[in-house]
Amino acid sequence: MTSTVQVSHHGSGQVSQRRVAFATLVGTTIEWYDFFIFAQAAALVFSELFYKPAGPQISLLLSFATVGVSFLFRPLGAFLAGHYGDKLGRRLMLVITLVVMGGATTLIGLLPTYATAGVLAPILLLVLRILQGISAGGEWGGAVLMAVEHAPGERRGRAGAVPQLGVPLGMLLASGVMALMTGVISPGDAFMEWGWRVPFLLSIVLIVLGYFIRRAVDESPVFQEIADRKEQISAPTAVLFKRHWYVVILAALIFAGNGASGYMITGGYLTNYTTQPDGLNMDRTAVLIVISAAAFGWLVSTFVAGILADKIGRRNTYLLGWVLLGAMSFPLFAMVNTGRIEMLLIAGLLFSVGLGLTYGPQAAWYSEIFPADVRFSGVSVSYAIGAILGGAFAPTIATWLVQQTGGTTAVSIYLLSMVIVGAVATLLLRDRQGINLSIKNVDEQRQNITTFN
Repeated sequence: MTSTVQVSHHGSGQVSQRRVAFATLVGTTIEWYDFFIFAQAAALVFSELFYKPAGPQISLLLSFATVGVSFLFRPLGAFLAGHYGDKLGRRLMLVITLVVMGGATTLIGLLPTYATAGVLAPILLLVLRILQGISAGGEWGGAVLMAVEHAPGERRGRAGAVPQLGVPLGMLLASGVMALMTGVISPGDAFMEWGWRVPFLLSIVLIVLGYFIRRAVDESPVFQEIADRKEQISAPTAVLFKRHWYVVILAALIFAGNGASGYMITGGYLTNYTTQPDGLNMDRTAVLIVISAAAFGWLVSTFVAGILADKIGRRNTYLLGWVLLGAMSFPLFAMVNTGRIEMLLIAGLLFSVGLGLTYGPQAAWYSEIFPADVRFSGVSVSYAIGAILGGAFAPTIATWLVQQTGGTTAVSIYLLSMVIVGAVATLLLRDRQGINLSIKNVDEQRQNITTFN
């Protein structure tokens, strides 16, 4: 059964779908460029510039913890954006989150360091990172719902994969800009002095572009129908947890499994692990280029996963991805620990396939498991909680495990454990491919969401 709330395949409807796809892709790319620039800087410079007095090991843990702290505030962004997104619309939330993220990122590029401002410097850095977390928590739900709710039922997997591409694209852009700064424009000491600031300051240009693109798209047809029928509920988040708390938990655990694996690469952990002078001591620019290549592999596999999700189902695509991620949990570090850049490249590309298969179908699947009247809240809150459980402190946990054990075996066990958690949660959720997303069908949407009801 396909949704009755969908635009035509022809004429203005087709143009509208392309415009929505472009707007969600550009917006999420900019949002995640901002987010990942911070993770890269945390791996490369923040421990030295903001936390150096704590000592080499503690300063690195603090640097990665600053990356993770923002995840704790994602639920706040998800609650706010979900509440107002279900009441006031998807498009407004997309514009607000984009501006907040870009403003915080630009200000990070202007911050004084510890040498200049003392303890005030890391405090300001933490505050701006928290604003990034709030923005990221609200961004994803709005972007994927705009894409999925505009799409015909048989193409939701592919449509939902488009805003998902913004994450690897943002990672690719962030790694590429950082590599350009470390290798060409400001190599050596210049990067530590001023070069690290440039990627953050570039955000102001991207934010202006994204703002006008997002303002130009039409509101989601599902929300427009809800508004026309005046069926917004006063407290969508409260209703979500009262009626569908178990769905939120399962959806969060699915993303947690993906996030723990993904943030080994995107959270800056591998960048730091491979470039430390007292460790593998690999060339910083070469590693950033490899991370960019892995992000490109993740991008391709994410889009392929969206197509697969329309052909073999959301859950089956996920299960294939879990098998591949589990199979790479130990080989990943075995290859990285050779210290050879080509082995790091192969490991990153192989790992990215499983990441994409457990990420591409997420937008369509999440949109289909939550009823229309709480859908924004449902997808946003599940995503935010999953990010905390999986991605938030994965780099910090991995750093601590290596410091305690002297090797990476414990990190591989941690990754495999999170993959198993994600796979079990996947088996407990029903694949509801093609369900009618209209508010008129909300009663059916509330039934048979999990395999145990």
